[in-house]
Amino acid sequence: MQEKEDIVLKLKHISVVFDGFKALTDVDIQVKRHSIHFFIGPNGAGKTTLFKILTGEMEYDEGQTKPTAGTVHFYPQGKDSIRLTGMKEYKIVNEGVGRKFQVPSVFVELSVLDNMILSLKGHKGVWQSIFYRLSKEEEAQIMETLKKVGLEERIYAKAGSLAHGEKQWLEIAMQLVQKPEIIMLDEPAAGMGKPETFKTGELLMKIKEECTIIVVEHDMDFVKQIADTVTVLHEGKLLMEGSIEDVLADQTVQAVYLGRGGERNAEAS
Repeated sequence: MQEKEDIVLKLKHISVVFDGFKALTDVDIQVKRHSIHFFIGPNGAGKTTLFKILTGEMEYDEGQTKPTAGTVHFYPQGKDSIRLTGMKEYKIVNEGVGRKFQVPSVFVELSVLDNMILSLKGHKGVWQSIFYRLSKEEEAQIMETLKKVGLEERIYAKAGSLAHGEKQWLEIAMQLVQKPEIIMLDEPAAGMGKPETFKTGELLMKIKEECTIIVVEHDMDFVKQIADTVTVLHEGKLLMEGSIEDVLADQTVQAVYLGRGGERNAEAS
């Protein structure tokens, strides 16, 4: 069943304990479909833990990590809800939830095209993908996706020859070609200069027409450029959620987060 207000992802009462340390405590978050939703907060706020839970990377070993409570539900377009809590990483991807980590994970010795084919046929090995014959529909899909990220002219270049920002865009394209409903990005602007960061923001604004984007980020200028909703975490708890304007104006957020200089370019403009 579809959620009211077109919610695509719902986290309810999420708590996580690491060897007695409360990494997350009773966190409730709803993510709207076709929005750009940021998770921000000081180091140790729980952003990475939350990201791992959503992507399935979190290990649920009793001796190490204890999800003491909570559920994550995904609401695919036109389908029944899917409980993601505890689901294996590859199964979450197969359900339509893509993710890109901070360090680009492209095959640097392969061309941009081969990386795209490998992603399109993600269940195949590298060699099978290299010699795979694309259908006209698949070729058109790859070209269309590369145009969206501005890499159509680099299609035969080795991925290792791309600039840092271009590698990030290639990996985003590798997610897009799989047609996910949600893409989760871990600090996509990390290591970029201002022009690349701005271009990445413009790219994500276009992409949200196709899917929902969830971002963990430290660069507040980047957040201010494109955020629809911002969730502020502090010491494992949800401190505030709202528009970037409301977040920047909130005195509590300023006191525990923005005012401490813990993030780059955090001052309100």
